[in-house]
Amino acid sequence: MSCTDPIADMLTVIRNGILANKEQVTVPFSKVKEGICAVLLSEGYIRRFNVLDTKPARTLTIALKYAETGEPVIHQIDRVSTSGRRVYSGRKGLKPIIRGFGISVVSTSSGILSDRDCRKRKLGGEVICVVQ
Repeated sequence: MSCTDPIADMLTVIRNGILANKEQVTVPFSKVKEGICAVLLSEGYIRRFNVLDTKPARTLTIALKYAETGEPVIHQIDRVSTSGRRVYSGRKGLKPIIRGFGISVVSTSSGILSDRDCRKRKLGGEVICVVQ
């Protein structure tokens, strides 16, 4: 894993875990990654996540979710904001993804939220990633 963009690395680990039909994947811990996982859990894209106190640093274990047919719930997960190009959106710019079948994960002044929660709370912020 590269150290340039840890969030993009986490999304790649999730993407690769889905392609390999893994039950769970493990990534290094950070508060932002934990917030992204909390949004994915509340929106039903993952089964659960746990923070493990491993040495030398904590890790985040993410249990991936599959339908009864074996099809992954996450079809696509892409980074929007990067370290070189930040993408911000006001509350009016946060439109539903694929008519509500996808979400944007947004970093706001009230924490990391889904685009649905941002529209309810009338907040905007940095668009971290899009999940379909």
